Amino acid sequence: MRTSVADIRGMKERKERIPVLTAYDVVTARIADAAGIPILLVGDSLGMAVLGYDTTIPVRLDDVIYHTRAVVRGSEKALVVADMPFMTYHRSVESALENAGRCVQEGGAQAVKLEGGTIVAETIRRLVACGVPVMGHIGLLPQSVNQLGGFKVQGKTLDQAKRLLADAAAVEEAGAFSIVLECIPAGLSALITERLAIPTIGIGAGPSCDGQVQVVSDILGWTPEFKPRHAKVYTTLAEVTRDAIGRYADEVKSGAFPTSEHGYTIEKSVLEELRKGG
Repeated sequence: MRTSVADIRGMKERKERIPVLTAYDVVTARIADAAGIPILLVGDSLGMAVLGYDTTIPVRLDDVIYHTRAVVRGSEKALVVADMPFMTYHRSVESALENAGRCVQEGGAQAVKLEGGTIVAETIRRLVACGVPVMGHIGLLPQSVNQLGGFKVQGKTLDQAKRLLADAAAVEEAGAFSIVLECIPAGLSALITERLAIPTIGIGAGPSCDGQVQVVSDILGWTPEFKPRHAKVYTTLAEVTRDAIGRYADEVKSGAFPTSEHGYTIEKSVLEELRKGG
């Protein structure tokens, strides 16, 4: 049975930390699920982590749905959250309902994530009222990177901090079951976490959040040339994989691979008959 939004709320009430991880494919989902990750986020970060874009903005709804289906197939226990891409929930509440419905019906997601605070509160309220659980997201909003002028910490000034406090309150009041705090000063994140009854999920927001979320390729060292300040590299799969692929290539070139143990046999009598033209 999958983790529910009620289970996630209960984790905050019990002061139980919540590990969240992105996933975009069956294999990663299966491994993370077995490791006990309670929430798998099919983030629009797939644009940068998987599809090779410079930002998340080019990611389409069909991309997210496609990858969400894979993550759902690869997991059994985790709550799967689909990230709604750029401009899929801004035009109108009605279009947001339609697009979120696709994430749930076609993708199999159990919840969706929206970026923004007060500006999307009414959309969150309608989605929740229609049975779609919502994870909020405030602070650094990757989909607004062009307006922000880059990936910058948010909430350092008094005005910004007040705005984020208001955004957090609006997201909770609208009915979101949790909220991501991205690149917010640790002291401000602690204050938001203290004021909210719903769990806060931090990324570059300090240790006081109720949970943490990271991009899977960052913590596994898939892209050693790119290491965000908020990420911790737990292993270096890029090096391990590059070494393995290099050894494979060398063995193919030298003839060391494959050997007879990697193939299949045929009866000698059959082969002889074939050679005779039979």
